[in-house]
Amino acid sequence: MTIVRQNAQNTTVSPSVNTPETLVEKVIEAERMHDVLLLLQNLINSEEATIKLILDCLYDVGSVNLINQKLRMKPLNRVMKLIARMSKPVFRTLAFNWFKKNCPQLITNWLHTQVTFRSTQNIPQQVAVEVAELQPYPLPPTENLSQEIKNLRSQVRWLAGISIIAIAVLAMTAIKLN
Repeated sequence: MTIVRQNAQNTTVSPSVNTPETLVEKVIEAERMHDVLLLLQNLINSEEATIKLILDCLYDVGSVNLINQKLRMKPLNRVMKLIARMSKPVFRTLAFNWFKKNCPQLITNWLHTQVTFRSTQNIPQQVAVEVAELQPYPLPPTENLSQEIKNLRSQVRWLAGISIIAIAVLAMTAIKLN
Protein backbone atom coordinates (compact mmCIF):
# COMPACT_ATOMS: atom_id res chain seq x y z
CA MET A 1 0.00 0.00 0.00
CA THR A 2 2.51 2.67 -0.96
CA ILE A 3 1.42 6.04 -2.29
CA VAL A 4 3.69 7.48 -4.94
CA ARG A 5 3.04 11.19 -5.57
CA GLN A 6 3.20 11.93 -9.29
CA ASN A 7 1.98 15.53 -9.12
CA ALA A 8 -0.50 17.62 -7.18
CA GLN A 9 -3.50 15.94 -8.86
CA ASN A 10 -2.64 12.27 -9.32
CA THR A 11 -1.71 9.68 -6.76
CA THR A 12 -1.08 6.00 -7.40
CA VAL A 13 -1.74 3.34 -4.82
CA SER A 14 -0.87 -0.33 -4.85
CA PRO A 15 -3.70 -2.53 -3.63
CA SER A 16 -3.10 -6.11 -2.68
CA VAL A 17 -6.59 -7.17 -3.87
CA ASN A 18 -8.69 -5.34 -6.47
CA THR A 19 -12.07 -5.54 -4.74
CA PRO A 20 -14.41 -2.54 -4.48
CA GLU A 21 -13.97 -2.57 -0.70
CA THR A 22 -10.18 -2.29 -0.91
CA LEU A 23 -10.44 0.43 -3.58
CA VAL A 24 -12.67 2.46 -1.25
CA GLU A 25 -10.12 1.94 1.54
CA LYS A 26 -7.34 3.11 -0.80
CA VAL A 27 -9.28 6.25 -1.73
CA ILE A 28 -9.87 7.01 1.95
CA GLU A 29 -6.19 6.37 2.66
CA ALA A 30 -5.14 8.73 -0.14
CA GLU A 31 -7.52 11.42 1.14
CA ARG A 32 -6.25 11.08 4.70
CA MET A 33 -2.61 11.33 3.57
CA HIS A 34 -3.61 14.42 1.57
CA ASP A 35 -5.08 15.79 4.81
CA VAL A 36 -1.76 15.09 6.55
CA LEU A 37 0.02 17.03 3.80
CA LEU A 38 -2.30 20.01 4.22
CA LEU A 39 -1.92 19.91 8.00
CA LEU A 40 1.87 19.90 7.66
CA GLN A 41 1.69 22.88 5.30
CA ASN A 42 -0.51 24.71 7.79
CA LEU A 43 1.91 23.85 10.61
CA ILE A 44 4.85 25.23 8.64
CA ASN A 45 2.97 28.45 7.87
CA SER A 46 1.89 28.95 11.48
CA GLU A 47 5.25 28.01 13.04
CA GLU A 48 7.51 29.97 10.69
CA ALA A 49 9.57 31.49 13.51
CA THR A 50 10.22 28.10 15.10
CA ILE A 51 11.30 26.56 11.80
CA LYS A 52 13.62 29.49 11.09
CA LEU A 53 15.21 29.07 14.53
CA ILE A 54 15.72 25.35 13.86
CA LEU A 55 17.29 26.16 10.48
CA ASP A 56 19.54 28.75 12.18
CA CYS A 57 20.78 26.16 14.67
CA LEU A 58 21.44 23.64 11.90
CA TYR A 59 23.28 26.29 9.87
CA ASP A 60 25.46 27.29 12.83
CA VAL A 61 26.52 23.71 13.51
CA GLY A 62 26.82 22.68 9.85
CA SER A 63 28.77 25.72 8.65
CA VAL A 64 31.33 25.49 11.48
CA ASN A 65 31.81 21.76 10.94
CA LEU A 66 32.15 22.17 7.16
CA ILE A 67 34.66 25.03 7.48
CA ASN A 68 36.69 23.13 10.08
CA GLN A 69 36.73 20.06 7.84
CA LYS A 70 37.66 21.84 4.59
CA LEU A 71 39.94 24.67 5.77
CA ARG A 72 42.85 23.81 8.07
CA MET A 73 44.67 27.18 7.93
CA LYS A 74 43.65 29.20 11.02
CA PRO A 75 43.45 32.71 9.47
CA LEU A 76 41.41 31.53 6.48
CA ASN A 77 39.30 29.38 8.78
CA ARG A 78 38.39 32.39 10.96
CA VAL A 79 37.58 34.61 7.97
CA MET A 80 35.31 31.96 6.50
CA LYS A 81 33.50 31.52 9.82
CA LEU A 82 32.89 35.28 9.92
CA ILE A 83 31.58 35.22 6.36
CA ALA A 84 29.37 32.24 7.23
CA ARG A 85 27.90 34.09 10.22
CA MET A 86 27.09 37.12 8.09
CA SER A 87 25.47 35.06 5.33
CA LYS A 88 23.09 33.31 7.75
CA PRO A 89 20.05 35.53 6.94
CA VAL A 90 20.36 34.72 3.25
CA PHE A 91 20.64 31.03 4.07
CA ARG A 92 17.64 31.26 6.41
CA THR A 93 15.46 32.78 3.67
CA LEU A 94 16.52 30.27 1.02
CA ALA A 95 16.34 27.30 3.38
CA PHE A 96 12.90 28.27 4.68
CA ASN A 97 11.54 28.60 1.13
CA TRP A 98 12.99 25.17 0.25
CA PHE A 99 11.65 23.69 3.49
CA LYS A 100 8.18 25.12 2.92
CA LYS A 101 8.11 23.84 -0.67
CA ASN A 102 9.54 20.33 -0.18
CA CYS A 103 9.31 19.15 3.41
CA PRO A 104 5.53 18.69 3.80
CA GLN A 105 5.54 16.17 0.95
CA LEU A 106 8.75 14.49 2.14
CA ILE A 107 7.43 14.18 5.70
CA THR A 108 4.03 12.94 4.46
CA ASN A 109 5.68 10.27 2.30
CA TRP A 110 7.90 9.17 5.19
CA LEU A 111 4.96 9.04 7.62
CA HIS A 112 2.96 7.02 5.10
CA THR A 113 5.74 4.46 4.85
CA GLN A 114 5.70 4.20 8.64
CA VAL A 115 2.01 3.27 8.74
CA THR A 116 1.81 0.93 5.73
CA PHE A 117 3.53 -2.03 7.45
CA ARG A 118 4.39 -3.50 4.08
CA SER A 119 7.36 -5.63 3.14
CA THR A 120 9.45 -4.46 0.20
CA GLN A 121 9.39 -7.89 -1.47
CA ASN A 122 5.64 -7.82 -2.24
CA ILE A 123 4.98 -5.12 -4.86
CA PRO A 124 1.62 -5.58 -6.64
CA GLN A 125 0.37 -3.61 -9.64
CA GLN A 126 -0.34 0.15 -9.46
CA VAL A 127 -3.84 1.72 -9.60
CA ALA A 128 -4.36 5.46 -10.14
CA VAL A 129 -6.57 7.44 -7.73
CA GLU A 130 -7.52 11.09 -8.31
CA VAL A 131 -6.83 13.54 -5.48
CA ALA A 132 -7.91 17.18 -5.44
CA GLU A 133 -5.31 19.79 -6.37
CA LEU A 134 -3.47 21.31 -3.41
CA GLN A 135 -4.64 24.72 -2.26
CA PRO A 136 -1.84 26.13 -0.10
CA TYR A 137 -2.75 28.30 2.86
CA PRO A 138 -2.17 32.02 2.38
CA LEU A 139 1.03 33.33 3.92
CA PRO A 140 0.70 35.78 6.80
CA PRO A 141 1.77 39.33 5.88
CA THR A 142 5.35 40.18 6.78
CA GLU A 143 5.40 43.56 8.50
CA ASN A 144 9.13 43.87 9.16
CA LEU A 145 10.21 42.93 5.63
CA SER A 146 11.79 46.33 4.94
CA GLN A 147 13.85 46.10 8.15
CA GLU A 148 15.04 42.62 7.17
CA ILE A 149 16.00 43.91 3.72
CA LYS A 150 18.00 46.74 5.33
CA ASN A 151 19.77 44.23 7.58
CA LEU A 152 20.59 42.01 4.60
CA ARG A 153 21.97 44.94 2.62
CA SER A 154 24.15 45.92 5.55
CA GLN A 155 25.45 42.37 5.87
CA VAL A 156 26.14 42.20 2.12
CA ARG A 157 28.23 45.37 2.42
CA TRP A 158 30.18 43.83 5.32
CA LEU A 159 30.60 40.60 3.38
CA ALA A 160 31.90 42.46 0.33
CA GLY A 161 34.37 44.40 2.49
CA ILE A 162 35.63 41.29 4.24
CA SER A 163 35.94 39.49 0.89
CA ILE A 164 38.03 42.32 -0.53
CA ILE A 165 40.26 42.32 2.55
CA ALA A 166 40.63 38.53 2.40
CA ILE A 167 41.57 38.64 -1.28
CA ALA A 168 44.09 41.44 -0.61
CA VAL A 169 45.67 39.44 2.25
CA LEU A 170 45.81 36.35 0.05
CA ALA A 171 47.41 38.31 -2.78
CA MET A 172 49.99 39.86 -0.43
CA THR A 173 50.79 36.43 0.98
CA ALA A 174 51.25 35.03 -2.52
CA ILE A 175 53.52 37.93 -3.47
CA LYS A 176 55.66 37.48 -0.35
CA LEU A 177 56.01 33.75 -0.98
CA ASN A 178 57.22 34.37 -4.53
